[in-house]
Amino acid sequence: MIRVLIADDQALLRGSFRLLVDLSPDCTTVGEAGTGVQAVALTEQHRPDVVLMDVRMPEMDGIEATRRICAATAGTRVIILTTFDLDEYVYGALRAGASGFLLKDTPPADLLTGIRVVAAGEGLLAPTVTRRLIDEFARQPEPTRPLPRQLDGVTDREREVLALIARGLSNAELAAHLNLSQATVKTHVGRLLTKLAVRDRAQLVIVAYETGLVGPGGLR
Repeated sequence: MIRVLIADDQALLRGSFRLLVDLSPDCTTVGEAGTGVQAVALTEQHRPDVVLMDVRMPEMDGIEATRRICAATAGTRVIILTTFDLDEYVYGALRAGASGFLLKDTPPADLLTGIRVVAAGEGLLAPTVTRRLIDEFARQPEPTRPLPRQLDGVTDREREVLALIARGLSNAELAAHLNLSQATVKTHVGRLLTKLAVRDRAQLVIVAYETGLVGPGGLR
């Protein structure tokens, strides 16, 4: 059973999300938070598998709440919920440790699918989100430093896989592009997660760009 915490400052929306989650046979709501501070406290108390986190909340916004939750609770993953598909949230939320984004008007079935995907350890990054992340790095100065030691121990093939993940390719697309089986791709992704000490492929995207392995034009 996937345990879900719902964090939103609107009681009506919290109730709607709770009803949807609790009607699912494999999900259950363990708590509701109306502020960022409550979200952090309830996560510490209940240790949910997934937090549905609103961006704009009183006392503490969803980005800061996500940062604190991800720093303190290794087993909990955060999905950012927003009514706005805004660029400004993408990089900050992923850098804070969020595993993905969903709009509040996402169809109910897609919301439940997103919860399951993130609970299973995958990142929930739509191609549009990946493109905005690329755009964010395009606005930054070109790195002049060599690849940092964070990538020591990562093989050439794993670097290739990491670069393609940063471009938004799914495992199936990676397999087709590299002429590998999906099982082999999953093995490479798993090794990258372990070697780079990150929780999911959303964080792999951040590592790929922050280390300078890839940039807006492709591989460095």
